[in-house]
Amino acid sequence: MLEQFKESVAYIKSKTQIQPSVGIILGTGLGGLVKEIEVIDEISYSDIPNFPVSTVESHSGKLIFGRLGGKEVVAMQGRFHYYEGYDFKQVTYPVRVMKLLGIEKLFVSNASGGVNPDFEVGEIMILDDHINFFPGNPLIGKNFDEFGPRFPDMSEPYCPKMIATAKEIASENGIKVSTGTYLGLTGPTLETPAEYKFVRVIGADAVGMSTVPEIIVARHMEIPCFAVSIITDLGVPGKIKKVSLADVIEVASRQEPKMTLILRELIARS
Repeated sequence: MLEQFKESVAYIKSKTQIQPSVGIILGTGLGGLVKEIEVIDEISYSDIPNFPVSTVESHSGKLIFGRLGGKEVVAMQGRFHYYEGYDFKQVTYPVRVMKLLGIEKLFVSNASGGVNPDFEVGEIMILDDHINFFPGNPLIGKNFDEFGPRFPDMSEPYCPKMIATAKEIASENGIKVSTGTYLGLTGPTLETPAEYKFVRVIGADAVGMSTVPEIIVARHMEIPCFAVSIITDLGVPGKIKKVSLADVIEVASRQEPKMTLILRELIARS
């Protein structure tokens, strides 16, 4: 596996001179941050040795290299999901690669369903914790001591300093944000009313199909993480409606400029 990582990294370094200190993973309908990047190079996932290829219609499937907020960055335009049939090591493969490319911080966005009754559709939720409800953990199996310890601490999955700075940026720009706990499930079905209720009862504010595996692997490597969700639908009793991918993308796209502003400024100040 280590040789596979090194092969991927060697190929990428042969295609770009950018040395990223920031990694970015963009979620469904949230690829607009790329427009803020001074793009220097783009590499399709399909060209990178050992790299998975996204099968989701709304995910572009390429690495973007450039500059944003005065930092050199690498952005994943299109992420990988467990429901696509990948195992957790494949889902998180790009995070390992980004670490070997030199990233020092990871920024993640996603679209999720809100179960907090105080939330509204379009709510911007900064993650301050998560619950891993996937059927497994990306660190199961042989531990790569070169990356991190066998039993990594997860008491601070999301960086408190970056959360505080993001709140300041939101306040300065008149953007309403909330903080909360995200629960990761496999998908690809959205949740039933009973499942939404269960998610709320066990302590989550939002539920989605990504983010948790990537954060676990990043924290294994002691990379500080920041993640933000746009609440695209509600799993609150009396407010549950049928939802399509088009609905999710519409809400995400509508709120994306606010999220993009927060991420752009946070990267500049981090």
